[in-house]
Order: sequence, then C-alpha cells, then structure tokens
Amino acid sequence: MGKINILEKQVAELIAAGEVVERPASVIKELLENAVDSGARRVVAEIQHGGITYLRVTDDGCGIEQDDVRAAFLRHATSKIRVSEDLTAIGTLGFRGEALASICAVSRVTLLTRAEGELSGTSYRIEGGEELSFDSAGCPQGTTIIVRDLFFNTPARMKFLKKDVTEANAVASVVDKIALSHPEISFQLIRDGKMTLNTPGNDDLLQTIYAVYGKDLTASLLPVSYEYGGIGVSGYVCAPHAGKANRTFQNFFINGRYVRTRTAMAALEEAYKGSIMVGKFPACFLYLTIAAEGVDVNVHPAKIEVRFVNERPIFDAVYHAVKSAITKGDTLKEIKLPDREKNPFWRNSLAAPPQQTKLEPADTVRPSPQEAPEALPRKRTLEEILGISGGKQPGYLHDSGRRPEFGKKGGASNYVDPKRTPSEPVPVLPRTPKKSAADSREVPQDPSEQAVKILDIPVKIRCEVFDTYIVAEYGDDKLLLIDKHAAHERLLYERLKAQKEIHSQALLAPIPVTLGKEEYAAAIENLRTLFDAGYEVEDFGPGTLLIRSVPTVVSPDEAQDQVTEIAGYLAENKTDVTTEKIDWLYHNIACRAAIKAGSESSPQELAALAKELYENPQIRYCPHGRPVFTVITKYELDKQFGRIQ
Repeated sequence: MGKINILEKQVAELIAAGEVVERPASVIKELLENAVDSGARRVVAEIQHGGITYLRVTDDGCGIEQDDVRAAFLRHATSKIRVSEDLTAIGTLGFRGEALASICAVSRVTLLTRAEGELSGTSYRIEGGEELSFDSAGCPQGTTIIVRDLFFNTPARMKFLKKDVTEANAVASVVDKIALSHPEISFQLIRDGKMTLNTPGNDDLLQTIYAVYGKDLTASLLPVSYEYGGIGVSGYVCAPHAGKANRTFQNFFINGRYVRTRTAMAALEEAYKGSIMVGKFPACFLYLTIAAEGVDVNVHPAKIEVRFVNERPIFDAVYHAVKSAITKGDTLKEIKLPDREKNPFWRNSLAAPPQQTKLEPADTVRPSPQEAPEALPRKRTLEEILGISGGKQPGYLHDSGRRPEFGKKGGASNYVDPKRTPSEPVPVLPRTPKKSAADSREVPQDPSEQAVKILDIPVKIRCEVFDTYIVAEYGDDKLLLIDKHAAHERLLYERLKAQKEIHSQALLAPIPVTLGKEEYAAAIENLRTLFDAGYEVEDFGPGTLLIRSVPTVVSPDEAQDQVTEIAGYLAENKTDVTTEKIDWLYHNIACRAAIKAGSESSPQELAALAKELYENPQIRYCPHGRPVFTVITKYELDKQFGRIQ
C-alpha cells in the first residue's frame, strides 16, 4: 500500500491558510489591500477583542458583481493578473488570490457587496470554507466583509494568539501603515467601539502623518522631493535633532506599498551620519516611485519584503534625496522657553499677597505649637531663604568678628544683628553710578570684543560660561550658545576629510602598545588604513605594535590609548568598508584633538572659533550628532521678563 495520501480539500485549505493568516493583523492587511485595489475613497475598519471575535472592513469601492462572489473565495482566484507575464509588472497591492480563501477556511465570514450598475447587492455567508447562504440584499455600492471567531476550527493555532490588547495594537499598526501609503483615501479604525484613527483622505501626506503620529513628530519633519536615475523619492524626514530611540518610525513605500528594505534603510542612516546623535535613529516617510519591472514584490508570503533588480540606484536615490533635504531644511536649533504665566516660579511670585489679619489684644493667649498641631508652619523671609541676615551677604564678617557657619544651628540663616532694631529697614547695596561718555572712552575695551572686531564677523562674543559654552550675540535679536568642544571637533573633522594626506609627526622614541589577539590581528590587517589616517604603526612581535608617528593634531601622550581604541574598533567592525573605517578614525582624531570642555580658553581662541563657524554655515552638528550651537531669540527673553505679552 502506498504511503502518499492526497489530502482532502478542507485539510489542504487549513494548511495553506497559514501562509497568509497568522493573526487578526494578517486578516486586516489583506482586506484593506483589497479595499484599496477596489478604488475606494473611504475605508472603515472595526475590531472587537483584538479582532479575534469580530473584525469588519467596509469600503465604497467598485464592489463585486454577483456572478463573481462565489469565485472570489476560491483559491488562486483573482482579477489582478491573468498570465505569468503580469507578475513582472504588478501594479496592485494584492495579486495572488489566496487571501479570501485562506480567511474563510479558519473563520466565519459574511460578505455584503454591490457592484456599480447593479440594482441589488449580494449577501454571502461562508464558514470554515463551506458555503452557508447566498442571497440578494439591499446595500450601498462597495463591499463589507465581517470576519467572526477567527481560528474557531483550529484551536492549536488559537492558543498562539497574544492578549487582546497586543493583537489590537498589531491591527492598529497595519492600519497606520496602509493609511500612510495612501493619503488620498480616508481610513477609520474603530477599536472596541471607540474611534482611534481618522485620516482626512485629502491626499495631504502631512495631515495624514499628523492623524497617525500626532503633533510632536509632524512638527519636526522636513520635506523631501528628489529624482535620481529615473527613481522618484518624496515624502518627509525628521530634523536631525529629533532622532528617535529606535527604527520604529522609519517608513518606506514603493509604488504605494509599505515595505521593509535594508537598502533604503542603510541609505537613510548614511545620509544622517555626522548629523544625528549617536544612538538615535532618523524617522522618515519616504515614497519611492520605481518602474514595476525593476522591483519584485512576489518574494515574501506577506509581500512585506521586495527585491530590486539593481540596488545601487535605490541606495543613491535615497541617500541624495535625504542629504539634500537635511541640507536645505534643517534650521538653527532654537530654545523655546515656557510661557511666563505657566512658569511655577513666576506664578508663585505673582500670587496675590495674603490679607492682613486683625491685631490681637495684648492679653490674648496664643496656643503653643504642641496645643495646635494643625497650625501652618511659619513662612521663611527672603533674607532667611538667601542666607542673609541684617542685610549682609553670606560669609560676611559681622561685628562679632566671627564668620557665621552655614547649615548649622545658630548659623547665618538664624543670625540677628543686635545693633539693628526690628523696625529698621534692611540696608540696600548702593548702585554703581553710570559713567559718562567721556569716562567710557577711557575704559579699556574687553579683549573678546577686540578680537571680534579684528576678525570682522557680525558675531559679538560676550563671555564663556562653565569653561564650555560660548555666549555670543548674532544680529540684532539672537543669542548664540556655542559648545566649543563640539564646534572645534566638527571643524577638525571637516579639515581632516578635506586633506588629501594627513600630516604626521614622528615620535622621538617609538611607543610600544600591547593588544589582545583579535585587536592585534585587526590592526595588522588595517596597517594601510592606519597610515592613511596619520598613524605609522608596525608589527613588533606577537600581540605588540610599535607606534612611530601620530597625526600632528593629536598629542603623542595619548598615542597608546588612541591606537588601543582604534584596534578595538577595527576588531568589532571587520565587515565595514575602508571608507567607513577612515571616517571613524577621523571622528576619533577630531574628538581627541578638539578643545576640551571644562578647560579655559582665551577670548582670541573663542573669537577665532566663532569666525570659523560663521564661515562654514553648513556645520550644525559634531561628528557624533550633538548640536554645535543653539539659539535663543530676544523675543523669547522678552516674554520671560514680561516686556511683551
């Protein structure tokens, strides 16, 4: 007796259904794609209990003719393709003809549909792949499909479903992607009786993004419009300062289909390199228009992955489109201060003064704190808060000749000057009288302003704070805060990239450095890369390298640490191409050679740094993606001090 059995139709359908229907999100995806292909302008999806017990999709598309209703639920029945050649130029979201057959095999399905030109619609019920009823019915043009009790006849598959909330979130994610892929269609999602998504359907992508992701992400987007080698790239990318913690917000669409593509993802992140913070990822909504013959969408059961005939043009198109958008659209980073009225400090300080109470008679007996535990604690005076007693500053030597001890009982905050009566007002420090114009001419000018005048740029250096940030005025209404380390690091990095050859300085005595086996092997394999970056290194025996020269911008004292760090990077990133390794080396050199935060700089150094930044307006971020400077406008400061409303 033979061992090979021909499976019954019902059993075969249950097996094949797994390719398309894995969870409610799979069902909603297939039904929404059919709705889009039908030419619908409005689509409503409704789910209950995560879509497991109830799932409905309604559209106002072309509908299904009554003669085609039964055929639509047969396997490999489709109106999208006819011959094998059609697979090379697929222009619709669905094309295999498996979705409805797979869905009805594992659920209870009700279909209501009416095609254009028909007087009455059709009601069709099918359960577990078996037809239950087929009748005429009154209904509007379009299609409504209701799916109940998913996996009712396959309990083994049912137990692998997640909680209702998890499944509902997966459904919502699918609806979001399809809504973003077709902003010309209005999508609604009703989740357990509550509408959670409603896109306008006016073909305005920005409004659709706003409906899906909200105001914060939408406000940070930069427009993209580019064409390269016959490939169109449009949409939006986020500003570099608005990077996300993961890649969840990266959305790529090819010919109206949401896809996952490593090629476009790599191009996107390469375009942001050096502009976005390390560890952050850009958000994007990029729409690629490609000739149908240049992409194959029939390589994944869920059609979520695609294959390109030639990946290089795709990479170049996305890279140049995003790079161009960042260069044109990224503006100065401004600090937005909170409204004065909403600031708790101002709110408390502007509160109405407490009403004065009547003076009690002298013989009135006041309860002690022990007798009145609910009494409010005494408010401290301004002098006590600031640690000032008798109008004198903290640390001031009082008439007793003894310096008060702060933070201890009986210290400055509790000190009472015995020579001043309670009614005597607190002394006010005298103001320095204004100098006349003649006096001001005699005062020597601030060296920082002298340096700025010599450098002839419209930036006035005011001071340096925390030995890290340069405070400067720009124009008539902007205050610049410059991170001197980040700025110097980026300027050095740009210089290194521009040089055809990195200048090196020979060490008086070669420095040996001992490495681990993997680091040593990686360094030996990349001696040429190290030499191109300015490090002359040679093999000095197993596990040891000899450093003979380092870049001129780097201190020889750090040579050992530098080569050790570089060798570690080379060992971890063996697959990186040479240009990526050189780029990282430039980052490393620039970071180590730049002015260190916390170290004091002369006014001339600060002014020279400001001048170089002014002459390179394209510099906004350090090589690690941190902002080089930020801006506070005079308008924001005026709001804080109540000069304007």
